[in-house]
Amino acid sequence: MRAAFFDLDKTVIAKSSLVAFGPEFHARGLLHRRTLVWAVLSQMMFNRFGADDEKLQKIRESVLQITKGWDHLEIKKLVAETINDVIEPLIYEEALELIDHHMAQGDEVWLVSMSPAEIVEPFAELLGITGSISSRAKIDEQGKFTGEMEFFALGENKAIAIRELAQQRDIDLNESFAYSDSETDIPMLESVGHAYAVNADRHLAKAAHESQWPLLNFTHPVRAHDRAKSHTPFLLSAIVIGAAAVLGRTYQRR
Repeated sequence: MRAAFFDLDKTVIAKSSLVAFGPEFHARGLLHRRTLVWAVLSQMMFNRFGADDEKLQKIRESVLQITKGWDHLEIKKLVAETINDVIEPLIYEEALELIDHHMAQGDEVWLVSMSPAEIVEPFAELLGITGSISSRAKIDEQGKFTGEMEFFALGENKAIAIRELAQQRDIDLNESFAYSDSETDIPMLESVGHAYAVNADRHLAKAAHESQWPLLNFTHPVRAHDRAKSHTPFLLSAIVIGAAAVLGRTYQRR
């Protein structure tokens, strides 16, 4: 069995999912305005320069402190009520076409994201894909976030989780696909036979050139329910994947 693993932020959607929900958290009294401004500025820096493990670790610590004491069920309810308005308009059409292509080929499709499970899991359901791998925060006996992390889906942790999943579900990683925008996901990309750099930051673009990974640019946000309206990108996706697979085999023989 093959699978396709998609990073979420800047690969399937056009911005950070956490930042996208920022205004909703602020409206519910969960975020101060200055924290929201900080999040937006951080996202702008991430879009411009990318982020290495150290920067993302700092972001993680900040997010954990901000969310400490939040009610888990309240957050799940907020996401369920607003995901169609907040996240769906940010989905890249090109990503949807690739997801549809993989599903039509009988591949499993998984989101693999640093973002919290409370956001990633319902989004995977919205897309109608196989499932997701995401970060999981610790929750106390009162159902509150503790400010600690149970699993952080970043860097090598993503690759470890993918390999564990592959073993459980009999997925052939050598025949599988991965898509991401960030240098922090190089271990994830290296874990499969067909890696693609999507909207790559400069460090990933360099690594992609060295590893001979195809570079893809996603630029057209579209709602998920509009995915059936366009068929040409679907054909192009199939051509891109087929050509890249041939190139991959050629490089392997070399």
